Amino acid sequence: MIKQFNMNIVWYLVLMVLCTGFPSNGVSTNVSTRPTVLNIGAIFSFRSIISRVGRVAVEAAIEDINSDPSVLGGTKLRLTVQDSNSSGFLGIIETLRFMEKGTLAIIGPQTAVVAHVISHIANELQVPLLSFTVTDPALSSLQFPFFVRTTQSDQYQMAAIADMVDYYGWREVIAIYVDDDQGRNGITALGDKLAEKRCKISYKAPVKLEPTRNDITDALVKVALTESRIVILVAYPGWGMEVFSVAQYLGMMGTGYVWIATNWLSSVLDIRSPLSQDEMNNIQGVLTLRMHTPDSELKRKFVSRWSNLTSGKTADGPLGLSSYALYAYDTVWLLARAINAFFNQGGNVSFSSDSRLKQFQGGNLNLDAMSVSNGGKLLLQNILATNMTGLTGPIKFTPDRDLLRPAYEIINVIGTGTRRIGYWSNYSGLSLLPPETLYAKPLNQSSSSQRLYPAIWPGQTVEKPRGWAFPNSGRHLIIGVPKRLVPFGDGVENPNPTELVRLITTGAFDAAIGDIAIVTNRTRMADFTQPYIESGLVVVAPVRRVHSNAWAFLKPFTWKMWAVTAAFFLIVGVVVWILEHRLNDDFRGPPKKQVVTILWFSFSTMFFAHRENTISILGRIVLVIWLFVVLIINSSYTASLTSILTVQQLASPVKGIESLVTSTDPIGYQQGSFARNYLIGEFNIHPSRLVPLNSPDDYAKALEDGPQKGGVVAVVDERAYMELFLSTRCQFSILGQEFTKAGWGFAFPQDSPLAVDLSVAILQLSETGDLQRIRDKWLTRSACTSQGTKLEVDRLTLRSFWGLFAVCGLICLFALFIYFIQMVRQFTKHYGKEAESSGSSSLSGRVQTFLSFADEKEEEVKSRTKRRQMERMSNRSAGDESMNSSRGRYKDSSSTMSIENGVVA
Repeated sequence: MIKQFNMNIVWYLVLMVLCTGFPSNGVSTNVSTRPTVLNIGAIFSFRSIISRVGRVAVEAAIEDINSDPSVLGGTKLRLTVQDSNSSGFLGIIETLRFMEKGTLAIIGPQTAVVAHVISHIANELQVPLLSFTVTDPALSSLQFPFFVRTTQSDQYQMAAIADMVDYYGWREVIAIYVDDDQGRNGITALGDKLAEKRCKISYKAPVKLEPTRNDITDALVKVALTESRIVILVAYPGWGMEVFSVAQYLGMMGTGYVWIATNWLSSVLDIRSPLSQDEMNNIQGVLTLRMHTPDSELKRKFVSRWSNLTSGKTADGPLGLSSYALYAYDTVWLLARAINAFFNQGGNVSFSSDSRLKQFQGGNLNLDAMSVSNGGKLLLQNILATNMTGLTGPIKFTPDRDLLRPAYEIINVIGTGTRRIGYWSNYSGLSLLPPETLYAKPLNQSSSSQRLYPAIWPGQTVEKPRGWAFPNSGRHLIIGVPKRLVPFGDGVENPNPTELVRLITTGAFDAAIGDIAIVTNRTRMADFTQPYIESGLVVVAPVRRVHSNAWAFLKPFTWKMWAVTAAFFLIVGVVVWILEHRLNDDFRGPPKKQVVTILWFSFSTMFFAHRENTISILGRIVLVIWLFVVLIINSSYTASLTSILTVQQLASPVKGIESLVTSTDPIGYQQGSFARNYLIGEFNIHPSRLVPLNSPDDYAKALEDGPQKGGVVAVVDERAYMELFLSTRCQFSILGQEFTKAGWGFAFPQDSPLAVDLSVAILQLSETGDLQRIRDKWLTRSACTSQGTKLEVDRLTLRSFWGLFAVCGLICLFALFIYFIQMVRQFTKHYGKEAESSGSSSLSGRVQTFLSFADEKEEEVKSRTKRRQMERMSNRSAGDESMNSSRGRYKDSSSTMSIENGVVA
């Protein structure tokens, strides 16, 4: 009855405040610009250990600020502390009392319940409300503009937990949480963060705000009956440890369970350390988070003061230092710096009363004494604009009014203490290094960069729990298996595996196991395990034995290969003859002899038995390349012929899938297999050509009958089936290459943890070789292997050697080109002037001369040229002598004439 009365009062007051408001035209109380004393309020829950350490830190900060006149210019802060006892009703009363005294700002409260209620009052009275403990992400800045969170929001803590769940490979978690604003909104944030990782909360277990042991037991019993073993605990320090005590009693702290507690547990460990032996035994292997604060000189000095600050202030013994105490200390300094900036900007501390509240004069609540802060908006702006460094590191607000660079330490409870196994920050995710050392490095949130040290899990095991178990209250799984257990199919025709997988999505089956190929359209409906057998589509057709005959020596090469090889023998012989003809006597002589030489030299190179030596450099280069080609051809021919003559061969008109695509014959396939759709969709084979077959006997009969008797030319099916089919039927064989890659796996509903665990088990069997041994024992038979038969080896085609022939041909052309250039230069040098002097400038004459030149031996050309040069020199010397004698006679006759003329004169 009392509680109901209190709630009525709460809603009455809230509605009254929201509806009436406080106009600014009432009586004003003005204070000087820099008052001597400023009233600051603080709302704590004295029973809470977090409030106890927070109060010590706040009072220490007030003392430090007041002892330093430079902070507020001589103004001192007066702190008034009230106890809300975690009650929204009492929180309202205490807040209204603060406003009777002209309080400039309020520090607190501790819980989200109280914060949601009094934030309405703070909005109306325009008084900043700074909380270092309320982490509820739903306290939005749009709805509650005067609420300022000076600690980390739960949206970051839940993001850290979601990253941990994803890091360890779990997909479903259970949430046990306090059923109030902070608990509900925190779990909502956790669900959103898990969804980003394709994880989810499979079961939610709310607990009353102040639960009894029976309440906790009822919740945990329900949790124990579920499938997931990953428990996220969002509680309050007052009763959180009781949850672990009950869980220990119910056997839920043993092997297989994972417990992740939010930062309330790290606060208990920090403040109440050391815990009793029983309490430590109850939380062995638990993971928890602690708000990370970088190490600094300022922080170390405060840590050294802490024992003095808490000495004698609590009857329960000393209080340890938690991160909440550091945030409480920084909150007061944040407010002080904002107040100083407020005064520097001309801010004035003044309040306005509401004249409409005078009707409540004389009442015990003194509502008519409440006032509105005229400078509240300016002070709020300065609070949000503050940029400072405190005990918790750099303090600055983001545009969303969250503290910059949130980070957490991940703590593992082991033995009598704890061990830090890593860090989390919204910048780098999970890491082994402190976040402040990573801020200067490039952002890297890839999965490979996420790392934590190994943890010790409940049950004192280092092996990571799989995260789920078959629930005690669960029903038996219905597994669909073709023709067995829960049969799917009529036992006559092969069932359709795609339809079997589809029935998982309808709930008819919980899983499907068997020879189910993992193909694209099926993966859209269900999750598959890792393949336990690799398989793919192959072509099987009848084969016949091929016996060697008198012309078996021609089989290694195709006719094109024989033709091109013979042609190159002749081509190389001609090229070498051209290159050697003018230099080498072995390649000269009558035309008949030269033709025989070309033929003999060409084909004798096949056996490296050529007797003619090559003299020219170009001829030797061509011959070396050709001998290498001959070596390759000889080796390939010998190997192929040996295989043909010594190994029994099998032949078939079908060479593989390509043969089936180009033909019009009917093709068999296993009824229900994906092969039908694959052949139609990928190879455009008409459906009328596809014949469904059920059993291995149907395969054999259809293949033996062939297309002529209503059968099929070949069967297309998965390799695993065909290997078993061929183990006792040696008249058939796989032809061509496997033209798809697939595998068989087990199908489960999407996001089922069974698929992950079975995949791990299959991989372990594969790595140890057990999977192959199982396959060899039950699925592999070798009745035909002793016969030593194999398919007819494809004959060596030109395509296998075209590269060699191309290189040899290019070398021949290059050598001929160089040789021709040299010939033209020699011809121009030796016959150019003679052709001009003889006047034979016609094209036919020049060609005839060039051909004659090309047929001559080079030594003869050089000797004849030398002889002609000597003749020219002798003729030139004889001409010079006759010229000199003529000149002498001319001089004598001239002198005689001059004498005669003189005598006459």
